[in-house]
Amino acid sequence: MTVHFIGAGPGAPDLITLRGRDLIAACPVCLYAGSLVPQALLAHCPSGARIVNTAPMSLDEIMAEIATAHAAGQDVARLHSGDLSIWSAMGEQLRRLRALNIPYDVTPGVPSFAAAAAALGAELTLPGVAQSVILTRTSGRATSMPEGETLAAFAATGATLAIHLSVHMLEAVVAELTPHYGADCPVAVVWRASWPDQRVVKATLDTLETAIGAEMERTALILVGRAIGAEEFDESRLYAGDYDRRYRPVGTDPRFPDADQ
Repeated sequence: MTVHFIGAGPGAPDLITLRGRDLIAACPVCLYAGSLVPQALLAHCPSGARIVNTAPMSLDEIMAEIATAHAAGQDVARLHSGDLSIWSAMGEQLRRLRALNIPYDVTPGVPSFAAAAAALGAELTLPGVAQSVILTRTSGRATSMPEGETLAAFAATGATLAIHLSVHMLEAVVAELTPHYGADCPVAVVWRASWPDQRVVKATLDTLETAIGAEMERTALILVGRAIGAEEFDESRLYAGDYDRRYRPVGTDPRFPDADQ
């Protein structure tokens, strides 16, 4: 018996890995975070599967469901939205599973920041503009931010920021970022990236609050940085005709002369 933690992706039911889909189809028990995981993914569950929405459940109740499946020798598909490596509350579940000696594995999913960038048709790391993406959030009731992990500290790097779970704090976010990025810095807010009702607002830090108005819902991502919508940036050397690389040796003395053999 194994508990399969599966990243269900950002919302579109076809943005799930083949591995994740096949694991869902093979498990007689499915626990899913119903507040964010699309119902369409449950169609992959086998006939007669026990399907449990964990949104209203406590951690103890979730672990009780897993323990029952373990006692019965039934594999469990544990679905979380996006990718499990960030803000998934997977870590506390894995810690309990290790204590109970219950086997588990993890299948990654498409993260929401990647879906938001796709909605914008944007690359978040452009040569000469930004080469780092910082995934962060503001403090909330469930989880506070550690000392030192502030928007101002991250903004000082000039990196592209993907700010999660913070659209309700928009005024404070704009105020903290503006001194570092400038009022004219491009910004975008993407609601429910990849869902059928996806919405996108593009603006600058100076105009964002006016552009959004009262449309502030929790399932949104804020992307900030000079790479958002930029047209003036250097071309990557990777594909330059005179760039000597392993798969395209160039010149009379290439670094990898036998790479094509």
